[in-house]
Amino acid sequence: MKSYRKELWFNLPTRRGFVNITDTLQKCVEESGVKEGLLLCNAMHITASVFINDDEPGLLRDFEIWLEKLAPEKPYDQYFHNVGENNADAHLKRTIMGREVVIAITDGKLDLGPWEQVFYGEFDGMRRKRVLVKIIGE
Repeated sequence: MKSYRKELWFNLPTRRGFVNITDTLQKCVEESGVKEGLLLCNAMHITASVFINDDEPGLLRDFEIWLEKLAPEKPYDQYFHNVGENNADAHLKRTIMGREVVIAITDGKLDLGPWEQVFYGEFDGMRRKRVLVKIIGE
């Protein structure tokens, strides 16, 4: 069995944003040489997310609006966590959007549904954050 590990780094210039990482993950599969197996991709920071959905600009904007309704950034003093920092909303948004995805690899390709794409979600940006890619298989 083969094993592959890679770290992806992101530094979004905004507090929140989404980055489609599907092509990057497919390149990782190709680098790994794994033809049949599993890919795990997870955010290594508690205020970022990795998730699967459709890459449609309106939907991504809907996520932004929906998440802000569920866990509004301001007022900062509404959160007990915001003592010395102001990112409690980012922790909550990450919990909603999830930490990781696991994707089957079939015949050397990510085995995704017809509209599925993989995203890095940032909820407290403007600093470097790490995403782990781990692939195992044959």
